Amino acid sequence: MTFGWNVLWSAVAVVALVTALFGYAASRKRFDLIDSFWGPGFAVIAALTYVLSEHSARALVVAVLTVVWGVRLGWHIHSRNRRKPEDQRYVDMYARAKGNPLAKMYRVYLLQAAIMLVVSLPVQFAAHTTAAFGVLDYLGVAVWLVGFAFESIGDYQLERFKADPASKGQVMDRGLWRYTRHPNYFGDACVWWGLFLFACSTPWASVLVVSPLLMTFLLAKGSGKPLLEKDIAQRRPGYAEYVRRTSGFFPLPPKAR
Repeated sequence: MTFGWNVLWSAVAVVALVTALFGYAASRKRFDLIDSFWGPGFAVIAALTYVLSEHSARALVVAVLTVVWGVRLGWHIHSRNRRKPEDQRYVDMYARAKGNPLAKMYRVYLLQAAIMLVVSLPVQFAAHTTAAFGVLDYLGVAVWLVGFAFESIGDYQLERFKADPASKGQVMDRGLWRYTRHPNYFGDACVWWGLFLFACSTPWASVLVVSPLLMTFLLAKGSGKPLLEKDIAQRRPGYAEYVRRTSGFFPLPPKAR
């Protein structure tokens, strides 16, 4: 099985899964379910890629790291969202849709599938490379570990903060959140830069840099950080001051108050 065939089968699998999920979401009239599928979607691609590969050490490591990341993220988002109303972004998208709102929402699902496919290209490519496990692979593991730690610890710290009644209306500026306003997004980006390094055993890897770049852009400039911070300053007193002293993405020492 070649890399090209791997991409084709991954596309078929992801489109089929998001289509089935869309049907379920439409029946429930809750379209933010795609967010819970984001991480597991990558896990499906990684597992399928390993099955289609030659089962090398690199293919196994990349598959395990991607599945661990994807399943944790999916469970975290599902656990968080099932106790809340539908994400307002999807409510607004459905309300703004003209003509056939369901068709518009299905295109949103297909866009998510396309992004998954592009971002996962290094995972698919790395599983089909034949070079021996080397320095770049070990570096990839290290970067992945940093990212996974930032993302999972950041999510845990925020959940603990929100669960404390005394924190209501306050700004989370403790732990990792003292050094970056989005440790989970920074960690997510690191995870994908780490996975990209596994594909760097050949010169063709320079083309695949578009994948971690796309993920980092989405988190820092696209649908991640900007949308999350859009109106939070109006809802939480003190957030403007938090923004002034705290890095927006890359962890840095906080500025003096």
